Amino acid sequence: MLFGISHHLDETGSDSWQENGLVARMSKACKDSVPDMLVMSDTCFCEYTSHGHCGVLGSNAVDNDATLLNLDRQAVTAANAGADFIAPSAAIDGQVRAIREALDQAGFTNTGIMSYSTKFASNLYGPFREAAGSCLIGDRKSYQMDPMNRHEAIRESLIDEQEGADVLMIKPAGAYLDIIRDIRERTELPLAAYQVSGEYAQIKFAAQAGAINEIDVALETLGAIKRAGANLILSYFALDLAEEECL
Repeated sequence: MLFGISHHLDETGSDSWQENGLVARMSKACKDSVPDMLVMSDTCFCEYTSHGHCGVLGSNAVDNDATLLNLDRQAVTAANAGADFIAPSAAIDGQVRAIREALDQAGFTNTGIMSYSTKFASNLYGPFREAAGSCLIGDRKSYQMDPMNRHEAIRESLIDEQEGADVLMIKPAGAYLDIIRDIRERTELPLAAYQVSGEYAQIKFAAQAGAINEIDVALETLGAIKRAGANLILSYFALDLAEEECL
């Protein structure tokens, strides 16, 4: 899963759909280095815009329809550079349908979509945003989900399934095991869950303080995510666990 930190920020995040922009270069570099690796391109604008939002910023909020057009451009650019999956994380209404149509029209009918279909406006993204140098103005609560709204969480994933997503994703994971189970019981699609930076950091800091065994707790939390119904797990522990030969 590829995330970019662009040095060419503007109001629309245009670096993300340039032929030689960061999104294209990342996908190409990965496919050239390891052709058999499954490359997923995170499709969003928060690290490409000067205001830090996930799309085109209007007078009071993100402009949904204007952002869809740019998501289409970024998705096609990533697929053209070799991405196997497009992973829209912008939480924009209609993004899956728009991207599917754009990919098909560009000839990328076999490029999959793994949608961040239930993405909460969580406080657990902090370490990632700090590491990425986020310049966010305001917050993303107008387009990401209310953590307390269980019914909307389910509904949004089912909408993305109807629009053509190949894989659904819940983000964050550990604080939302009930949502993973809710959606698992309502779909036959592969289900992914994202153990985000705040979840990872809590375990790391607790282990550094001598309060827990890091690998044991990492495995326990990842096991809980799988037990709740996730087929795929995105986690910053992936390399640590591979090196520990725990998988």
